[in-house]
Amino acid sequence: MAKQEFATHREAALALLTSGCRLTVKAGTFLGQIAVDPSPLSPKQGDWLEKMLERADLPPLSADAV
Repeated sequence: MAKQEFATHREAALALLTSGCRLTVKAGTFLGQIAVDPSPLSPKQGDWLEKMLERADLPPLSADAV
């Protein structure tokens, strides 16, 4: 069964922050920022978020959220 994708980058950021996975200060700062800011992510930010989700074994962002 496939994991449910995150509908928004904000949901994904909150999931990462509360997952208990190990994060750097830089990653935590980035996730905190995008958790409260609904602005679209840049391609570079989207790539970084996708990599963090994958490393934490969390679902990816939906195609609409990127």
